[in-house]
Amino acid sequence: MFVCKFLAFALGAEDLINPITGWNWSTDDLLKTGDRIYTLERMFINREGFDRKDDTLPLRLLKEPMPEGPVKGHVVELEKMLDEYYEARGWKNGKPTKEKLEELELT
Repeated sequence: MFVCKFLAFALGAEDLINPITGWNWSTDDLLKTGDRIYTLERMFINREGFDRKDDTLPLRLLKEPMPEGPVKGHVVELEKMLDEYYEARGWKNGKPTKEKLEELELT
């Protein structure tokens, strides 16, 4: 089965995953599975001793202003971006919270 990748953005699990796999998943099921994958990956990374201090970008992006485009003259505000990303993920300082683990049934 071939599907245009741009069309796929408009479709959900019901339209793509279910016909291929025979499963009966909702879009929410698919999103929760993706969330579990990212969180499990992060748990392994944390287990090995990595956390917020290790989430960084090349110094060039943090120090040198962007030379062109809509963000011309700006540098990446990494700390602010990490705060927002962790909040969206349900993590604190780069580690999944107890509440997030319970939500994803990963306790």
